[in-house]
Amino acid sequence: MSADTHPAPPLLELRKVTAAYGRIQVLHGVDLVVPRGQVVALLGPNGAGKTTTLLVATGQHPASSGCVHIGGRHVNGAKPDALARLGLCTIPEGRGVFRSLTVRENLVMASYRGMPAEAIIEAAVARFPRLGERIGQVAGTLSGGEQQMLAMARGLATDPGLLIIDELSMGLAPLVVAELYEIVAGIATEGVSILVVEQFARTVLGVADHAVIMQHGHVIAAGAPADLEAELSAAYLGAST
Repeated sequence: MSADTHPAPPLLELRKVTAAYGRIQVLHGVDLVVPRGQVVALLGPNGAGKTTTLLVATGQHPASSGCVHIGGRHVNGAKPDALARLGLCTIPEGRGVFRSLTVRENLVMASYRGMPAEAIIEAAVARFPRLGERIGQVAGTLSGGEQQMLAMARGLATDPGLLIIDELSMGLAPLVVAELYEIVAGIATEGVSILVVEQFARTVLGVADHAVIMQHGHVIAAGAPADLEAELSAAYLGAST
């Protein structure tokens, strides 16, 4: 038996995080854990605090108090580029592709981290065959789902340990969303930890290992998706009250 029996720390952990915009406190003691190789869904209606939680986790907004850890390392105050070097990659809402460049050129742009461009293209086409069919097409002329595939392929080219995806379903047809989430589940089986921030809960729960529900800047429930039906209904029905 190995002498080191301690489990590896989660890829992302927020402990009692608070955050504010000026005098307005938005997050109130948020706890969030993304274990290795799992898909965690961060859910809640508009105004729940999901986006601010994401901004704090990715170094784009400071925590007022509490701790942010990536891979067990305390990273409060670290800049987004420093977090990227620790293995964090964010796929932003709105796709995050260079619309005036071709699919191939978008993928080549991801080679700045040192991975050979052809290896990036080969891996992207293997995971997203449709990108292979569109390799010479200008990204801005792709469908929304294809642009999301390209954004994910670019992000995965950095070989991240933690992938954060913001509103994957935004503006996409349900069948396309279902296809993309099947791909997300496959990526997790390769050992990548994934945090998905979603307003529309039903789209992600089929592939999530764990779900966290937020409302008014608080985490109101966390657990296996199947165990959170009542909390989900309460969060969304109570959002306008």
